[in-house]
Amino acid sequence: MRPPQLALQHAMLAFAAANLWLSPIAAQERASAATAPAERTPLETRAEEVVALINGKIEPADIFSASFRAAISDAQIKGLSANLTEQFGAAVSASLTPQSSTRAALEIRFERGLASGAIAINPAEANRVNELVFRKVDSVAVAGDTPRAIAADLAALPGSVNAWFGPLDGRAPVISRNADTSLALGSTFKLYVLAALAEDVKAGRRKWTDVAVLTEKSFPSGQMQDWPEGSPVTLHTLASLMISISDNTATDQLIATLGQQRIITLMADSGHADPGANDPFLTTRQVFLLKASDAQTLADWRSGDPRKQAVIEVVQAAEEDPPLDTINAAFANGPKALDIEWFASPADIARLFAHMRRKADPEAFAIMAINPSATDAIKANWRYIGYKGGSEPGVLNLTWLLTDKAGRDWVLTLGWNNPDAVVDEGKLEGIAQRILLLPR
Repeated sequence: MRPPQLALQHAMLAFAAANLWLSPIAAQERASAATAPAERTPLETRAEEVVALINGKIEPADIFSASFRAAISDAQIKGLSANLTEQFGAAVSASLTPQSSTRAALEIRFERGLASGAIAINPAEANRVNELVFRKVDSVAVAGDTPRAIAADLAALPGSVNAWFGPLDGRAPVISRNADTSLALGSTFKLYVLAALAEDVKAGRRKWTDVAVLTEKSFPSGQMQDWPEGSPVTLHTLASLMISISDNTATDQLIATLGQQRIITLMADSGHADPGANDPFLTTRQVFLLKASDAQTLADWRSGDPRKQAVIEVVQAAEEDPPLDTINAAFANGPKALDIEWFASPADIARLFAHMRRKADPEAFAIMAINPSATDAIKANWRYIGYKGGSEPGVLNLTWLLTDKAGRDWVLTLGWNNPDAVVDEGKLEGIAQRILLLPR
């Protein structure tokens, strides 16, 4: 679950007028050597200067056209450059594939990544850069990277972090940090909803083709909040949208269909160390409404059972359909009430996947693989990749179930909570990719 204004699968920053797009997660591991002729062309000169700019060695005013800098401030350019080097290390080299004398495809090699896009210059402005586009930035395997180095980077993150990467067959994990520490999950909690549904399907209590009538409505992320009330939707469609695009309305419809207590039971059955921390099991709409409520309502919620259920009912009755602006405002100033969430530890999630392999209908794993959130290089390393992540300001979780070429299941789950600041999604995604590219 994400607040509506943050409902993107991966954050993407766009520079208009000169279109500089930066994406923290991208696609494949590759390298290209930059070769320069004896006499550099104006495009090659500017490409090398882009490398220097990203590394903070020259100023935006030194290379960009007036139109570029009118649309994008120098502070923005510097901030995005710093974000790139923080995630992927220093820029190392530039490589061009010319398309004309003033335009070329561009690759920038970083210590831990490869950015691909395009560059253009304007001869009328002393060949200054008037277009720079990074369509993707790929994490690449880092020579000499180790679990110890990655663990140190996880430990350096502000706030609370938990992590577990290892096989499900009982062997020791490759990386483990606070594996029994429960943190807020964001939308990763939807794996428990999927597990309950898939267990019911395997047991013959439901079918993927069963139809639910759409009665629930939440807030984005997703698209089903805009569907007509009463729409007939199969359970498979609901589950697919819930996992692949983190659709909150689809999630709430499945919770209504299954029953909130059914999911608490599934948590207990799967070995969750403290299912009571998630009781009552909140819908996404209830979480939005609670976080957007006043201080007294939050205090009443925190007073504990049996007040919690009463608070939920009061909040829902008080404002059945608050405007989206009201919900957005609850998250406008950073992390908000991180105790109103869903909670699990890395060990809980590993036990959930082991339980699902025994009890869930196999179609659940196909649904998890719709959006694997993996680069081509990572995909090449694994036979199967299933994924679910979740975030809100101050909360981030990234979780994968993977099967290696020998048929062994592995789990990578990373959690990061910080009640004092928005967490850096790109930074944790970069660490996750480094883990998934480690030799095994």
